[in-house]
Amino acid sequence: MKPKETTEELPYEKFLVRGPQALSDAELLAIIIRTGTAKEKPLEIAKNILDFNGLNQGILGICHMSISELQQIRGIGQVKAVKISCIAELSKRISMTQCKERLNFNNPKSIADYYMEQMRHFDIEKVILVYLDNKSKRLDDCVLSLGTINTSLLSPREIFLRAMKSKAVFIVILHNHPSGDPTPSKQDVFMTKRLKELSEMMEIPLIDHIIIGDNKYVSLKEAGYLS
Repeated sequence: MKPKETTEELPYEKFLVRGPQALSDAELLAIIIRTGTAKEKPLEIAKNILDFNGLNQGILGICHMSISELQQIRGIGQVKAVKISCIAELSKRISMTQCKERLNFNNPKSIADYYMEQMRHFDIEKVILVYLDNKSKRLDDCVLSLGTINTSLLSPREIFLRAMKSKAVFIVILHNHPSGDPTPSKQDVFMTKRLKELSEMMEIPLIDHIIIGDNKYVSLKEAGYLS
């Protein structure tokens, strides 16, 4: 027979006594889950989520898990899966909001910091086009393409049609490498050089092409491919 848990050992009560900083990732997640099953307590379910399929990705794993994958875990129904996905999305938006104040499109690190949490968790390549005004301030951005596991479909025609429609004066391209390694491929370099030439012809200069990895980035401007 298992010993009865003390009040302080329960995540919710522990939160009230010690504060959120004293809780583990599993304990924080258990509070979100709130209820368990006849066989598993919320904390046990939380630990199963953090070690989904034995991948041991920890708290970052919830950013990669779909609703259907979450529901594969015993004790997680649709409502709880949606709540957990919302937590992951909120964390991304909080990160972007914090970086927005420092966002400077003449500073590659600033751009990468702003888009990092939004892009680094994708399992396929995602290309984002950013429209800038005549003062290099962000007008808007859009998802230009979604690719396969390691390649994206990028149409120069689509880029400049969208840029002109949005009255962009400058543009920035970003895409992620699902492997986590932002090292440019030969195709990345070729496409960047081609877009640079076309952007000059269209008089909508390409300021930078930034590749997002796992908390790492490469600016093709800094690498000398846009000089």
